[in-house]
Amino acid sequence: MKNVLFVAIISSFCLINVANAQQTKVYKQGKYQLTFINYDATLDSVEQQRLVKTFYTVYPELAKAYNKNTLKAVTFVIDTTYKGVAETDNGKVTISSRWMHQRPEDIDVITHEVMHIVQDYGESNGPGWLTEGIADYARYKFGVNNVAAKWALPDYKSTQNYDNAYRITARFLLWMEEKVKPGIVKELDSRLRKHTFTDDTWKQLTGKTVDELWKTYSANPAI
Repeated sequence: MKNVLFVAIISSFCLINVANAQQTKVYKQGKYQLTFINYDATLDSVEQQRLVKTFYTVYPELAKAYNKNTLKAVTFVIDTTYKGVAETDNGKVTISSRWMHQRPEDIDVITHEVMHIVQDYGESNGPGWLTEGIADYARYKFGVNNVAAKWALPDYKSTQNYDNAYRITARFLLWMEEKVKPGIVKELDSRLRKHTFTDDTWKQLTGKTVDELWKTYSANPAI
């Protein structure tokens, strides 16, 4: 055990020297482990702790609600070269350091991204717009700082469509939860993960096609 620890310390030291600003911390809470790799030496340590706290607040709840078999080890990377906001791949969430500096209250970008880990659809036969809509629905339901980040679901507009993805789709899903079929998001999520989702799934669950549901929603979108 001592030898393993010694090698780990030396490896970490060498890695930090090579990457200059890179700092790696490993957190363990309950059954979940978070490896936090930070390439931005100017990122406020308080901000890092907020991201870590957000993970340990929302990830267990998302796992409980949607997928108890989700990954137990997750990696966050604060990337100074990444041009987007954030992305997730194989249990690794890459977050733009630029975005965190510009929008320090947007810590629930984590909630959206770790929901993708929970989703675990693999080579899904479902539409990408629905995947992103479910992730933003999860952010709406489980987010811890949406108000301070000035993040909210948008009001309905006639120019929208259900396949616009993200918040527009999330609001449509919320409407279905409240007005059509409680629990439909969990059912859609489950079918996407099991690769049993088809275009006919909407009708199987609600008696209407997705186009018919959207038409009804458009006529009375209040939530």
